[in-house]
Order: sequence, then structure tokens, then C-alpha cells
Amino acid sequence: MIYLSLKFLHIVGAILFLGNITTGVFWKSHADKSRDPKIIAHALDGILRSDRFFTIPGVIIILVSGFGAALVGGYALFRTDWIAGGIGLFTITAIVFMARIAPIQRQMRGLARSSADQASFDWPRYQRLSRGWAIWGSIALLAPVLAAALMVFKPTR
Repeated sequence: MIYLSLKFLHIVGAILFLGNITTGVFWKSHADKSRDPKIIAHALDGILRSDRFFTIPGVIIILVSGFGAALVGGYALFRTDWIAGGIGLFTITAIVFMARIAPIQRQMRGLARSSADQASFDWPRYQRLSRGWAIWGSIALLAPVLAAALMVFKPTR
């Protein structure tokens, strides 16, 4: 029963984590269509806040329950290919998020906040930042999706 409870928590953590990343992409895209710096800044404020309330707790739940389930279930963390692969992909996501995505999000928000109106908004600079955010964000989203696939399909060599 402990193993299944940990597995359930692991799935809940993955839902929080992947769901928040996905909805963040939606809301940023929705705000960008307005080209209004106030709306964009508001959306980015929400994305940054939701990272604190959903993404980070999701990460903690995934890690604690995942390692716990593996240990309770008798899986060798780094000798079980699908677990080691999932840990590697999750690590890639964490590095990309901390090194690239979070700084770019803060830069985009700062740029939007510093603009009084659409006429003063440096849209070309914002678009350059946004393209970088989209590229790194795609990596940060694809990696945990692949990790989820490894957890479900459990491929072996």
C-alpha cells in the first residue's frame, strides 16, 4: 500500500508540474497576442507566481515520491534504465529552467513592466527574448514528457 500511495503522489506531482508548464505557455501566448505590455506583464507575473505554487511543489512531490517509490519497490535508481533516464531528463529540465527560462521570464516581465504603453514597448527585443523562451521552454517541456513516457512504458535494453 505504501508503494501505491507513493506512486499515486508521483502521478499527482507530474500532473501539477506538467500541467502548470503547459498552461504557462498558453497564457503567455494569449497575452503576447495583445501586444499590450500591461497584459503581458500581468501574465508573466502569474506564470512566475504559478511556478512557486504549482511547479516547484510538483517538483518536490515528484522527487520525494519517486525516490520513495523506487526504494520501497526495490528498484535500483541508477541501474534501472527507465528510472535513470527519467532522472536524467528531469535534471535537464531543472538545469534549463534555472539557467535559461527563469532569467528570460524575469527579463521579459521587466521589459513589459518598464513600458508605459504599447508605443513605448520594445516589441522587437521582447520577441527576441520570447523566441529564446520558446526554444528553451520546448526543451524543458519535452524532457519531462519523455520522462513520463519512460515511467509508463518502462523500456529495457
